[in-house]
Amino acid sequence: MKSYLIIFHLTLLLFGFIFVEHHLDTPERAAASRQSLMSDGSGIAARLAAVGQINTAEAQSNSTTTKVAATEVAATEVTSTEASVDGQKIYQGACIACHGAGIAGAPAVGNVAAWASRIEAGADTLYANAINGFQGSSGVMPGKGGNAALSDGEVKAAVDYMVSQSQ
Repeated sequence: MKSYLIIFHLTLLLFGFIFVEHHLDTPERAAASRQSLMSDGSGIAARLAAVGQINTAEAQSNSTTTKVAATEVAATEVTSTEASVDGQKIYQGACIACHGAGIAGAPAVGNVAAWASRIEAGADTLYANAINGFQGSSGVMPGKGGNAALSDGEVKAAVDYMVSQSQ
């Protein structure tokens, strides 16, 4: 029985040394693992390699045709994007916070008297004030209603919607 206890304790001691040695070497092992991952053996370099090449000779010869086509496509995209902007959705998402209740001097949508002088100033003035912001005696309008993520077209669509509901 005594020999079994000695063998058990020696085995336990051996596993203890292995465990401690394994964990004491962790920082160096981590650096070695990191280095091996960053080397070519892991395939990172292959995954980051260029996929294709551009034939510049062909691109230069077709540059005038490409420029004309790109201009036509851009004009079509701008027209279709602006046409698809829903002013009511923009109003519901961004403008209703102030223009719904008339907060901070904002004219409430549907209040014909409050909108009359603004509509008389013209659409360009309304657009400029909505996009760039405006500070007057009756209140403050932050640029793009405080939502810089809105495009100018979206702001214009929201202004058009509010004007149409307030005439």
